[in-house]
Amino acid sequence: MELKVRHWGCADYQQTWQAMRDFTDSRTAETADELWLVEHPAVFTQGQAGRPEHLLDAGPIPVVQSDRGGQVTYHGPGQLVAYPLLDLRRLDLGVRALVSAIEQTLITLLATLEITAELRPGAPGVYVAGAKIASLGLRVRRGCSFHGLALNVNMDLSPFERINPCGYAGLAMTDIERLRPGQGDMAHIQTLLVQVLVQKLGYKHAIMPGA
Repeated sequence: MELKVRHWGCADYQQTWQAMRDFTDSRTAETADELWLVEHPAVFTQGQAGRPEHLLDAGPIPVVQSDRGGQVTYHGPGQLVAYPLLDLRRLDLGVRALVSAIEQTLITLLATLEITAELRPGAPGVYVAGAKIASLGLRVRRGCSFHGLALNVNMDLSPFERINPCGYAGLAMTDIERLRPGQGDMAHIQTLLVQVLVQKLGYKHAIMPGA
C-alpha cells in the first residue's frame, strides 16, 4: 500500500474541511489513502462536543463549528496540521488504534529531536513536561477517517490564552522551537512526520503526486 502526501501550504480551514468531506464522500474501495499537510490562517475550531464556555474571548480570530471530535482548539501559522484520509476497513484499523498510531507517531517524531513527550490518561493529545504540544481530533464516515492532528512547531501561542485548550482551563501550551531552539523548521518536521507515520501505519512508502 502507498500513501499519497499532499502539501497544501497555508490554506483556509473551511475550504480544506469541505475538500476533506468531498474526498471522503467520493472515494471508492480503490482510492489511495492520502495525507494532507497544511498550515491554517488563525482560526478557533469547536469540535462536535465543544462547549461554548471554553471559548473565553475569541477577539478578532474567527470561530468555526467543526464536525471533528474534541473541544475547542486553535490553528495558526507555524502549526503543522496533518489530515490522514484513510480507508480504515482496508487497513483493518479501528478508531482507537488509529488514534494510538498518531499519538505514537508524534512521540517518536519528538524523540528524534530529543524531546521527551508523553500521553495523559483521559486527555487526548501529546504533552511535554505537562504542556500540550499536539492535539488530535478525528471523524470517521463510511469507514474512512478525516480531520487529524495539529503539532505546534514554531508559532505564536498567545491565542491559546483566549480559550480553554481542548476543554482544560489553564492548560499550558508549548511548541518545538521553544523546547529545542533552531529545530522548529516546518519542512523538516513535515518530512519526519511522513516518515514515521508511514512506518507506524504499515505503508510501503509515501508518494507525492506531481513531485
